[in-house]
Amino acid sequence: MLNPARNSLFDRYLGISRLLAGQLDFTSIIKSVAEEISHIIPHDHMDVCIKMLDGKYHIAYESGLDTAWSQHPPALLTGSPIRTLLSGEVDFLLSADACTDPRFHFEGAFSSPIIDLSLRSRLHVPLKVQGDVIGALSCSSQQRDCYTVEDVENARAVADLLAPYFFALRAAEQAKRSAVIETEARAREEGLRFGALKLTEALEAERQRIGMDLHDQTLADLTRLTRRMERLTDLPSVSGDALEPLCRAMQQCMHDLRQIIEEAKPTVLQLFGVAEAIENHLERSVRESGQAIEWQMLDESGDSLRELNPTVAVALFRIVQEAVNNAIRHGQSDTIIVRLTRRDSALCIEVEDDGRGLADVREMAGHGIDNMKTRARLIAARFEIGRNPACRREGRGTRMRLTLPTDHARLAEI
Repeated sequence: MLNPARNSLFDRYLGISRLLAGQLDFTSIIKSVAEEISHIIPHDHMDVCIKMLDGKYHIAYESGLDTAWSQHPPALLTGSPIRTLLSGEVDFLLSADACTDPRFHFEGAFSSPIIDLSLRSRLHVPLKVQGDVIGALSCSSQQRDCYTVEDVENARAVADLLAPYFFALRAAEQAKRSAVIETEARAREEGLRFGALKLTEALEAERQRIGMDLHDQTLADLTRLTRRMERLTDLPSVSGDALEPLCRAMQQCMHDLRQIIEEAKPTVLQLFGVAEAIENHLERSVRESGQAIEWQMLDESGDSLRELNPTVAVALFRIVQEAVNNAIRHGQSDTIIVRLTRRDSALCIEVEDDGRGLADVREMAGHGIDNMKTRARLIAARFEIGRNPACRREGRGTRMRLTLPTDHARLAEI
């Protein structure tokens, strides 16, 4: 014959299980099951504290009397009156009068609610999942010596019902919190990137304006001065030998100025596109270097480059421009290859050489490599630079690779 008391207890456990179904947050669970638990373990105050994943903090959720435990979450685990239970040092805590029990009162303990509300009888059991303590179930009464070892066993049964739900909710809360943090971080990064891109765009426009001003005014003035000096050499009162060095210096100055203008205002890029601008820069740079460098431009990108936002196109050109300049000026390369390809959903640009190697180039290039990295970050491209695996000469060769996702809609928004 079944024991009526045990049968009634079993019904209470079933009732708790039914009430747990469909609850989506910690507070709702506590409120929904508190009454059923009170029939199993009478109490004036009940709380469940849950350890956070970092293992340093915990949060309390209460029913019955309101205390400061749930009003200042999260709290340090080291200050919890039941820290020995939460850390797994003891398997349960049972006290006839917690107001005077030294286990709950120690230096740094957050035990004032026990005294303030006279929570004398206290019973605590761990919430365990796969052997790990994830929190604790606590019942308190304002009367002395209310709980027995039998109540501890009943509380364990209740804790076993609650633990899986709290474990799942904790994981869901952590995932949601991580998603929110990641979303906020991405939003901040996108906001900073968007602002930096707008600034870069404005700087590029100003750079081109300066290039046009130099071309239309300064270069024109230097040209007129050079012609006047050339005419002066024909005068009998002026020594041609004295003016010749000055004319040469003026011509060199004009040559340097034209280079500055060309770099400040990439007209080929604006008129014909990225691939043509890169090829033009590569050919001109090799020619003007006076070095016997073999170069090759391989464009297998299809129409990917034509659909790029102008700001992105300028950034790509500037990165490749810097890589080519490094290979020529610092790399002492015999061969330079620029390769444009379309791989899956990304545009890939590679600049390879067989020069001195990355260590020497990095030392001599100054901030050039950092500038390339910054430009790449601004357009959400992956920048890589390292040894050129195609170079057979030991310790030599550099490869710069830039990978840009071809999400044209997103690029158009930049």
